[in-house]
Amino acid sequence: MKEERTYTQMKKGVLEMCILSVISKSEVYTSDIIKVLHEADLVVVEGTVYPLLSRLKNDGMLTYRWEESTSGPPRKYFRITPAGQDLLSDLLQNWQSISQSVEQIIHKKIEQNEINS
Repeated sequence: MKEERTYTQMKKGVLEMCILSVISKSEVYTSDIIKVLHEADLVVVEGTVYPLLSRLKNDGMLTYRWEESTSGPPRKYFRITPAGQDLLSDLLQNWQSISQSVEQIIHKKIEQNEINS
């Protein structure tokens, strides 16, 4: 149970970066974002994605446009703004730094005398 909570917290920490990354590639509908995340085994529900998209939009990181749909209500298509692109660049740079540090820690062999020092 504890590992599930830890995994959930880790996933929440990178979800914004992943969503911005998906949107940076092309204008997308929310279900497209969720599909890409699912394909990468980053399973999330709409109830998690919608508030994040709303916050990113309110913060000026995203814009959207409505498009009529032949199979239901109009769809909201998201596009990244220049500010969102800057944020994504910063997040990716930070992710690279953090992941390199974590990899170094995980794979570093520690000698017994280093532990006792």
